[in-house]
Amino acid sequence: MLRIVPLTLAALSIVAAQKTELLYPNGAPGALGDADDDKPSITIYLPDKPLGAGVVVCPGGGYQHLAMDHEGKQIAEWLNAHGIAAFVLKYRLGPKYHHPVEMNDALQAMRIVRGRAQEFGIAPNKIGIWGFSAGGHLASTVSTHFDGPATRPDFAILCYPVISMKPPFAHRGSVKFLLGDTPDPALIESLSNESQVTGQTPPTFLFATTDDASVPVENSVQYYLALRRNQVSAEMHLYENGRHGLGLAKADPIVKSWPDRLVDWLRVHNWGR
Repeated sequence: MLRIVPLTLAALSIVAAQKTELLYPNGAPGALGDADDDKPSITIYLPDKPLGAGVVVCPGGGYQHLAMDHEGKQIAEWLNAHGIAAFVLKYRLGPKYHHPVEMNDALQAMRIVRGRAQEFGIAPNKIGIWGFSAGGHLASTVSTHFDGPATRPDFAILCYPVISMKPPFAHRGSVKFLLGDTPDPALIESLSNESQVTGQTPPTFLFATTDDASVPVENSVQYYLALRRNQVSAEMHLYENGRHGLGLAKADPIVKSWPDRLVDWLRVHNWGR
């Protein structure tokens, strides 16, 4: 017998807010097929009580899969609860696709969100990007390789991010799936984003754990120091213990406090409540 479970008002608002759109309705540039993984998209989540900011969310997964729940959907719902519109990005992945495909998908997402800011109820100067792990590398790539005002984030949030493509702190899986087995040394340097920060890099919030066994915490530390050297507003929170891929860390009695620090940072800059 089918059992109907009534949705709460909050759940109804979340369901109603979701809408997925292709980044390239007429076909993605450089597509290698017509399967779902050849069709990058954004899923749009709009808050009931918008404050005027929006964030493109880049889930992690080592550039080979996407953690679309705890680093995508849950993040969008968290942003909506704080009055911020969210746009969860499904970008193309290795080994089928390599750079610059992933970067171009993220840049296209930024163009769409900023170009349709009025439709989404957000201000065109309050559009950020948020990435986790390899998605953090993608978000930092957009932050340092944007190609004009339409694609420059106004702020960035990087959680246990991959930053460097160079030893000794590179995440080897991300390097392989983004750049292939024998990447050009010039490309390694270009996409080691700690070396690409300038005064135009957006203000950035970083969160990581010191004993992360997958992505060394030095990725976050080096990026923070580069931001400081270039006089870019930055805030970093490091916890001593915590596994990689925690997302909002709801089950960790200590690390679960990190989103509160993000709320404070967003409030200080008038991006959230």
